[in-house]
Amino acid sequence: MVGLRSRKEALKGGHMFGLREPSHWLLLILVVVILFGAKRLPDSARSLGRSLRIFKSEVKELNKEDKKNQDGDQPSQ
Repeated sequence: MVGLRSRKEALKGGHMFGLREPSHWLLLILVVVILFGAKRLPDSARSLGRSLRIFKSEVKELNKEDKKNQDGDQPSQ
């Protein structure tokens, strides 16, 4: 019954694992810095930003092509 109750609480908004406390965020940041190193973090963030920018532009381009293809498939009235 205890497991079921905690699962219900988790679904209601209770937190079994959550990052609501500032101490949790600080611990997470500390672990990330220790694992990756302070020097690699800015480079990794920059690389991630570039990748997301490229991905976003490709998605826009695909949407434009799809819209163009849908407009071409519909008969004119």
